[in-house]
Amino acid sequence: MENFFKFKAHATNIKTESIAGLTTFLTAAYIIFVNPDILSATGMDKGALITTTCVVSGLATILMGLWANAPLMMAPGMGVNAFFAFGLCLGMGIPWQTALGVVFISGVLFLVLTAVGIREKIVDSIPASLRLSTSVGIGLFITFIGLRNLGLIVNNDAVLVGLGKIDTPVLCGLIGLIIMSVLEVMKIRGAILIGIFATTVIGFIFGLVHAPGAIVSTPASMGPIAMELDVAGALTAALAVPIFTFMFVDLFDSLGTMLAVAHEADMVEKDGRVRSIGKMLGADAVATVFGALLGTSTTTTYIESASGVAAGGRTGFTSIITGILFLLAAFFGPVIGMVPAFATAPALVIVGLHMTRGIHRIDFNNVDEGIPAFLTIILMPLTYSIANGLVFGFLSFVLLKLLLGKMKDLNPVLLVVAVLCLVNLVLGS
Repeated sequence: MENFFKFKAHATNIKTESIAGLTTFLTAAYIIFVNPDILSATGMDKGALITTTCVVSGLATILMGLWANAPLMMAPGMGVNAFFAFGLCLGMGIPWQTALGVVFISGVLFLVLTAVGIREKIVDSIPASLRLSTSVGIGLFITFIGLRNLGLIVNNDAVLVGLGKIDTPVLCGLIGLIIMSVLEVMKIRGAILIGIFATTVIGFIFGLVHAPGAIVSTPASMGPIAMELDVAGALTAALAVPIFTFMFVDLFDSLGTMLAVAHEADMVEKDGRVRSIGKMLGADAVATVFGALLGTSTTTTYIESASGVAAGGRTGFTSIITGILFLLAAFFGPVIGMVPAFATAPALVIVGLHMTRGIHRIDFNNVDEGIPAFLTIILMPLTYSIANGLVFGFLSFVLLKLLLGKMKDLNPVLLVVAVLCLVNLVLGS
């Protein structure tokens, strides 16, 4: 084991790595509750989604540990799962089987870009303002969905949206949001997970949640959703932008997370290169492909990995411990299944908050950068679509630069993306 993970070279040991793996799991385990809750809105079997979320998260994280020897955790990504459910399936009326096909194709393209070594170059071609605004916009999108799922925001024919009735479920959710917020301020690890459990208990006290028949059971079959993807149905011009959107978001999220965590984990060489970055990117791409095959939206690297690194994790053994815990969680399906929407909704708000923190790094005083960034941010929640925000963000960026004669700020990648966005608007109108 020492020869493979090289504990001594990384100034760590099995005990430290195990504690780090547990820390990462506790910090990110909320995805086990939230992902099935979001994706089941499409009609997918929730029991199967619980098992799939645990299995995909577990196997993907173990793959990262074995292949890249990196303390990184992977799971179905937040934001893209909401886009999958509410943007594609409910918004565009696309069957979830076809939506899985979209995810699969984006994963294959992702894998190809990684294999030929141009993935990082593409990321570098996108201006920082658009990268940052994408994360912020997705954060607002997730927050909006969380408040809607909670019932705090409801449909209003006169003004589109309005404040919902503050009944008992909504009140429980608001209490849960306060609990999570306090725990976050106190920097308690696993704050979101603890908040979900606390809110569920409050719901149980009010008679809104019923105890499961068992705590541990055989994991629900993945059969209803595994290998049900419709790749052929996803190969249409109308779905070109959604395919690009999944790939684009995963591209930035995963690489940005890897670079951030790598610096904390002392994985940066003297020449500035991140050790095993190619293998990390490869593991991320493979995870998205097999995640789609098993029945979930895009799998990506989680920034919560940083909590494990802060606890001393430096090698892939941390990831293996985290992955094993995710696999074991599949046996607690009855408990996971009893968690109500008003308990997971506050988690979306907190995650949304985390994703908006980079907004201060956008230079809104530079209008030709600020306007595209603002359109990207505001249109994602207001049009209920990550893709729409990206389309108008890229188009406005390129158009403003062309009109202002700032050709040096443009590159082939931006121009190609802008053309694709324009074609999407024309075909969709």
